[in-house]
Amino acid sequence: MSAIITAHNVSRQFLSGKDTIYALKGINMEVEKGKLTILKGRSGSGKTTLMNLFGALDKPTSGDIFFDDINITKLSERQCDKLRRQNIGFVFQSVALISMMSAYENIEFGLRVAGYDARKRKERSEECLKLVGLGKRMHHRPSEMSGGEQQRVAVARAMAHKPQIVFADEPTAELDTHMGLQIVKLFKDLVISEGITVIMTTHDAGMMEVADKIFTLEDGEIVDER
Repeated sequence: MSAIITAHNVSRQFLSGKDTIYALKGINMEVEKGKLTILKGRSGSGKTTLMNLFGALDKPTSGDIFFDDINITKLSERQCDKLRRQNIGFVFQSVALISMMSAYENIEFGLRVAGYDARKRKERSEECLKLVGLGKRMHHRPSEMSGGEQQRVAVARAMAHKPQIVFADEPTAELDTHMGLQIVKLFKDLVISEGITVIMTTHDAGMMEVADKIFTLEDGEIVDER
């Protein structure tokens, strides 16, 4: 399997007053295509910082990150924006759905932003909602849905434009264990059915059994991989 993400000696530092905070220290790793990879670690371990670098939302202080053989650390902000729009999907802890739009409208709007073929937006929006088990709820607004259903809409929106990779930052943190496991299994199903790559952060040990690969971070360093 070829790598979709490769990190070479990646570090990220932040200034806090006169102090330097070392969020990441010399990260070297590869993420395989078509797999569900989990970045595991306690709060403050560096997993979200690493995901933001991989998703071209931030740049490392030093080192290089390759996204499908493109060195994204050398891209301009405009080039990063295009990469995110066309090749990447994001799912956040707060689902960030547009409250006045139905589930269908949220996804269709996301496809519009991504520049998806206008003739295929309706079909793709409906297809994605059916994939996440919400075919009968597509015209409901977020306020009419449970937390788990809202997160399913967020997942459908993230993968609707057929990105190469979806990043999910603590997507189960606001859900109970049963619903959280359902969301992780949904990611695994989408990896298989849609052929996408998923990178997810979590500190919940109960989610690990579904992952293809797990990297454990501690104090900005990878301390284990399996």
